[in-house]
Amino acid sequence: MRHPKLPGLLLLAGAIALTGCTDSSSDDAPKPDYRLAILHINDHHSNLDESDASLRLRTGSDDTRTSVPIKLGGFPRVATAIAELSARHDNVLKLHAGDAITGTLYYTLSEGEADAALMNRVCFDALAVGNHELDSGDAGLRTFIDHLWSAPDCPTPVLSANLAPRAGSPLGGDSVRPSVVLERGGERIGVVGLTTAAKTQNASRPDPGTRLLDEVGAAQGEIDRLRAQGIDKIVLLSHLGYAQDQAIAAQLAGIDVIVGGDSHSLLGDDSLKTFGLAPVGAYPTAARNKDGDTVCVVQAWQYSAVVGELEVLFDGDGEVKSCSGQPHILIGDRLGTLQGDALAAARADLATQPALRITAPDTAASTVLAEYAEQVKDFGAELVAVAQQNLCLRRVPGTKRDASRSKLDGCNLDPHVIAHGGDVQQLVAEAFLRQGQRFGGADISLQNGGGVRVDLAAGPVTVGHIYTVLPFKNTLVALRLTGAELRATLEDAMQSVVAGNTGSYPYAGALRWQVDLRQPRGQRIAALEHRNAQGQWVALDDAATYRVITNDFIAAGQDGYTTLGTLAADRREETFLAYADAFLQYARQTPTLTRPASADFSTQVFADTE
Repeated sequence: MRHPKLPGLLLLAGAIALTGCTDSSSDDAPKPDYRLAILHINDHHSNLDESDASLRLRTGSDDTRTSVPIKLGGFPRVATAIAELSARHDNVLKLHAGDAITGTLYYTLSEGEADAALMNRVCFDALAVGNHELDSGDAGLRTFIDHLWSAPDCPTPVLSANLAPRAGSPLGGDSVRPSVVLERGGERIGVVGLTTAAKTQNASRPDPGTRLLDEVGAAQGEIDRLRAQGIDKIVLLSHLGYAQDQAIAAQLAGIDVIVGGDSHSLLGDDSLKTFGLAPVGAYPTAARNKDGDTVCVVQAWQYSAVVGELEVLFDGDGEVKSCSGQPHILIGDRLGTLQGDALAAARADLATQPALRITAPDTAASTVLAEYAEQVKDFGAELVAVAQQNLCLRRVPGTKRDASRSKLDGCNLDPHVIAHGGDVQQLVAEAFLRQGQRFGGADISLQNGGGVRVDLAAGPVTVGHIYTVLPFKNTLVALRLTGAELRATLEDAMQSVVAGNTGSYPYAGALRWQVDLRQPRGQRIAALEHRNAQGQWVALDDAATYRVITNDFIAAGQDGYTTLGTLAADRREETFLAYADAFLQYARQTPTLTRPASADFSTQVFADTE
């Protein structure tokens, strides 16, 4: 059990002296319970607009369910939900668990200004540094922080206890802090930020010399520092991932709540599955810390679609007595084209599921967004191609890893996607191969699955779609690799996937393989074949040298592609072609985009660890 805070004891003694009370038994009177509400989001990734989705709803008197189109999320709905939910509680924290930026044209055009403007409508009490906050280096994060702090009445603290900026970094001073202490209802709450270390160091772009320290050691050090000040209510604002949050809880003493991000995890009751949603755990999820005390773990899915509402009851010693709450999935009030009895039945069905919250967009936030939306519309409206079918997103084949990132109906259960992986990732690899041939020729292309961000829906494809698929500021690099080095590179990537970084999964043009993740490192890739200039598939020659076109990010050894990082400078050639522009040029040259032939998919056979 923890000791009561010293300030509380002093206040109690003062009260006794003022009343003249001499009954020493009142010294032992327990402090009352304390309720704290935490409203939170994570991983909105510059997704500020509402999106199209569907729910399986009852539209009649029987149990038959119909897929009904809806509008999902959008930051103006986040603003409404947080304002309305805040009014329910006396003591409220508003937290963002990281990856606020990168992912749509809003970030491409404004470098986080649009995100900051919308976030300041909410005015979060703290933001954790996510790995994607460092995609444009230390200076890129500093630019976003400057935008975030441009509202003088809302200087949201930006937190990471394990981010150690290089000497002279733009992130010096107090731009990123390890923690913040917030007072609500006379009680102090410590909020400690934490950033996924390996993924950020290897799969993002912090400046050389900027380091991500061990998560457990950094978090415990900051927790201990806060507890030494008498702060006995500690929230970890974590960008580690749902599984990692549960694991780290058991390694930390003095932690009460973990508000997480990174894994894009939808938590909630299993009854959500009947509506076509796929929660991966309970909201909240109960864990135990190193002391054996209760820890409440929560996360709020992705892309401005959910606001989590967690209520924590602390006893007088600052220990968690109970935690409860609800994810609020934000939807519009229009349910497709339903009318009459069908509409009434669907609305009655929605009313049975408290997690599905019909929410009107906040008017002021919508006005702010409209200014940026006009810029995005002008830039992205040019038509460049037509997708013949849905081109599905999937980082890793199979169903165990990353199986729910697609926003398109049917993609997550598509047998071809399960067997071979993402259509859009494979198409990007084919596009890079073709564009690489403009720069001295290319035998093979290589792209990490996480560098491709969204599906392409059947129908018109615009400039905006292309830059949303590939939102980062990468360029293409030509490398000279032996077949043996290519094999080692693929094994590197698979090791990163097994370690939990699904974004490392490789896609290639003119290279295909079989994968068995059950095998030990170095033996997971088999039947490695190259499509030669004659279009024939032949065994990759370990001794031969191949010209490989890839993005500069993994070419530098990032995202687990360590072998590529060892290549000497004379084996690298920078094309200076933006990778998004390479895909744009391909789309313009191939006005009808379609799923590549199955035989050309890089993954031919896939076996997972289970």
